[in-house]
Parts: sequence; structure tokens; C-alpha cells
Amino acid sequence: MRKIGAPGHAEFGLGAVVDGAHPQVVLNEEVVAQLDVPPAYIEAETERQLQEIERRRARYLHGRRPIDVEGRTTIVVDDGIATGGTVRAALQGLARARPAHLALAVPVAPADTIEQLRSQADEIVCLLTPEPFYAVGMHYQDFTQTSDAEVIALLDEAQAWSRESAQ
Repeated sequence: MRKIGAPGHAEFGLGAVVDGAHPQVVLNEEVVAQLDVPPAYIEAETERQLQEIERRRARYLHGRRPIDVEGRTTIVVDDGIATGGTVRAALQGLARARPAHLALAVPVAPADTIEQLRSQADEIVCLLTPEPFYAVGMHYQDFTQTSDAEVIALLDEAQAWSRESAQ
């Protein structure tokens, strides 16, 4: 799943594209209309984000198949939520895969956004809902992006732990 950012403001989510056999685009239509975002921009950004999803899948999974979430407890973890558009798309996409329990874990988000998301997940854990809410990054000492190398190392470590636990 990848955010579709507003023109000139990539971190301001218009919505997101959810990968799968039939990729889904979930947009915040109010924001799209308010910013008067052209359909051609959304189409181009959707294609760009699908290419990034494919690049990451190839790099991160090393040929391993993605885990099927059907019938499993599934936890979506986000580093922080502002408008909720991106995480809403993730929750909708995962819900279509029929997990047994769908949870959202996030350290910081606006209270009204959390309330709007309650119908999208079986459970939401949010540690901080500051008022007023300005930006996710304001609640971190270090808000740098996680590198591909860090993600790969963590996924490999989880894979090794999973193998050891199964024995």
C-alpha cells in the first residue's frame, strides 16, 4: 500500500493505492475536489506508487511469497496518522482479504481521525491524540525514513525467528 500525495506536497495524502490482483485506489474525494487535482495526476501517481510497491516486494521478500492474511489476526502499524486517508485505504484493502481480526496500532493521530477509523478496524490502539494536532513529525525526535536495508534486516530477522518458533 502506498500513499498518493497531493501535487507539490507528497506527505499530504489524497488517498492511497492498495496492491493486489486488482489494485484499488481509495481517495479522499473531498480533498481531491478541494485541491482540484486533475485525474491525470492521480493516474500517473497511482502507476508510480504501484511500481514502488513492486520494487519493494522484489527487494524485501527475496522471492518469498507474501503471507495470506485470510483467517489471521492482522495488525496494521503506522508511524502516525494525519488525515487518515492512507491508513483507511490499507484497512479497506486488508478487510477484503478477510482477516479474522483487523487491528490498527499507531502512536499519534488526531482524535477525530481515530473516531472516523473505528468502523474500519476491529481494534484501534493509539497512544496519543493531541489537541490541536499539527503534524505527525512534531511528535518524534527523529522522523527520518526507514531505509531499505533496515527493512530487509528486520524482515530477515522475523523470518528466522518464525522458523525457530515453528521447530
